[in-house]
Amino acid sequence: MTEIPRLTSLAHGGGCGCKLDPATLRQLLAAQPVAGPFERLLVGNETSDDAAVWELDDGTCVIATTDFFTPMVDDPVDFGRIAATNAISDVYAMGGRPLLALAILGMPVGKIAPEMVAQILRGGAEKCAEAGIPVAGGHSIDAPEPIYGLAVIGTCRREAVRRNADALAGDAVILTKALGVGVYSAAIKHAALDPSGYGDFIATTTLLNRIGPELAGEPAVHALTDVTGFGILGHGLELARGAGLTLALDADALPLLPRAEALVQEGFVTGASHRNWAAFGGDVDLPDGFSDWRRHLLTDPQTSGGLLVTCAADRADAILQRIRASGYLSAARIGRMEAGPARIRVHV
Repeated sequence: MTEIPRLTSLAHGGGCGCKLDPATLRQLLAAQPVAGPFERLLVGNETSDDAAVWELDDGTCVIATTDFFTPMVDDPVDFGRIAATNAISDVYAMGGRPLLALAILGMPVGKIAPEMVAQILRGGAEKCAEAGIPVAGGHSIDAPEPIYGLAVIGTCRREAVRRNADALAGDAVILTKALGVGVYSAAIKHAALDPSGYGDFIATTTLLNRIGPELAGEPAVHALTDVTGFGILGHGLELARGAGLTLALDADALPLLPRAEALVQEGFVTGASHRNWAAFGGDVDLPDGFSDWRRHLLTDPQTSGGLLVTCAADRADAILQRIRASGYLSAARIGRMEAGPARIRVHV
């Protein structure tokens, strides 16, 4: 009887941890022309944002994005669900609502059974249905590693568009989901995560960021992005660079998955965490005596992570309560935007 291979054994990395590292990506993008001049292109490749935004004649905007990756779990349905949730998040992070999706599929023919591929697609379709959108088509190829994701189209009104570059000095910073997904995925790859931990992992990675358009309807919310492969430091630094401000990050306030601290101290750290620190650690000020394991959690790549929100400080508590009431129970106020150089200053 032929043994069915673990999905994670067919890929060199998994989830958003297999993204190109920030330094390499910046080098590649620096050689590309800015996507302009097009008057209707409100958001292009100039701000490291989550999706492109194009304005139509009546003030309605089209949001377009794509996201795909290799497996971080062995259950094919769960892989499909996580990948779809992650891809749809980019539309929510711009303040929009998704309309439809197209599947992106690459599978190593001969190494994976068609029935398993069908389960991956089923998992993705289930999350799209939960988001209220169809998978209206797609494209597939024979690839050396399993790859799945979506291209997603959404819409919003022009006034609802939220970029990652529009934070204001004095803004409070809120994170809507707990950190530690990369640490958990490293444990999964080594079969070291118990069923309870796996349940926590699936619960957070398949929780749709549908609070995004609701937050975009709040004038006090100035900037939005989602936290994915570059970790809280990398995506926080995008906020700081975009606004030309310092992000003061309270390490003790960061929400963590229940076993994240224990697992990272046991050595479950992804290669992406090291690459992330190498790429942008020079723009981060850590307090004296800050331990390596805590730093690894700051650079831990998140797959289908939470939204990073900046808002007027006097509305922060009410906005945080609204987020938690919408089902994001780990949401926390984690810092503030301050006048100063485009850096992150971590404090405890």
